[in-house]
This record gives sequence, structure tokens and C-alpha cells, in this order.
Amino acid sequence: MTSPGDSPDRLEQRLDALARQPFRAKFALRGRERAAAAADPARIRSHACDLIARRLAPAEPDKDGRQTPYRGHPVFVAQHATATCCRSCLQRWHQIPKGRELSRPERGYVVEVICRWIGRELARNR
Repeated sequence: MTSPGDSPDRLEQRLDALARQPFRAKFALRGRERAAAAADPARIRSHACDLIARRLAPAEPDKDGRQTPYRGHPVFVAQHATATCCRSCLQRWHQIPKGRELSRPERGYVVEVICRWIGRELARNR
């Protein structure tokens, strides 16, 4: 089964596994990034769709492996926390192969992973 077909429970298990990985666990929403995510979740989802389409979906993204900043937008932070920051991480953690454009369901899956992580972050430390 590929990741876009994951059940909601399987997605939660994947996010739990990512949270236990030391590099991924250090990411958290803070300050302005947290405030922006809390203020307008629909807008953040829209930004995630746009960012994924431009920066991750192409078969060979420009600067792949270096295209996602570490901060400055809640989606960027979430991408690193969820291993959706580059095509190598996407292949390793989500079994979505490199070298071809992401399908519409794959893009939707990536956005859902990002938004689910953001939701978890906002629920923490209220």
C-alpha cells in the first residue's frame, strides 16, 4: 500500500514514528508561526497546497534537498517535522518514489500530513 492510501490510524502511527526520530522531534511551532497557524487553518492549508505544488511535486524539484527553509512559515516547519521537506525524505518515510511528478492524491496526502502535524502542534501546550 502506498502512503496516499493510508488509513487515518496509519497516518497517526506514521506521525508518531516521525515524532520519535531525534531530528524530526526538535521541530515545533513557536511565536509568529504558531500564531499564524492558529489564526487561519484554512489559509495555512491553502499555502501548503501551493508550496507542495511548486516546491515538492515536480519530478525533479529545483534545489531538491535544500528547497525548504527551516522556519518562516508553519508549513516549512511542518515539512521538516513530517519528512515532507524533499523528495528523498518523502521516499524514505512515505514510500513516494523520486523521479516522477507527484500525483494529485500524493499531493493531497502530503498536505494532509502537514496539516495533521500542525493540528497536533496547536493542540499541544494550549
